[in-house]
Amino acid sequence: MNNFMRILLFFDLPMVTDDEKRIYSRFRKQLVRNGYMMLQFSVYSKICANREGAVNNILKIKKHIPDKGSIRILLVTEKQYSKMEIILGGKSKLENIITIDPLIIC
Repeated sequence: MNNFMRILLFFDLPMVTDDEKRIYSRFRKQLVRNGYMMLQFSVYSKICANREGAVNNILKIKKHIPDKGSIRILLVTEKQYSKMEIILGGKSKLENIITIDPLIIC
């Protein structure tokens, strides 16, 4: 039975001042370092082997959130995620090459 979970992270951070731009960049780089891939601007996704791994990863993210802005996390099963319908555009290059690989799963 497939227990893979997908974390969907949505964020809007202020980017008016140079300091806010630095904070945004630092947060985004933290996501990428932790294995998240960009689905759309300010929408990132990460696959995890199970719910426990996903919850632990969410706790890690919560330790590095900025003071201002809006960040939301949605946890879905891989089956639910696979039913996502793209109604305009297409998958990113990264989405097309990444498969469920134990080396990239949290």
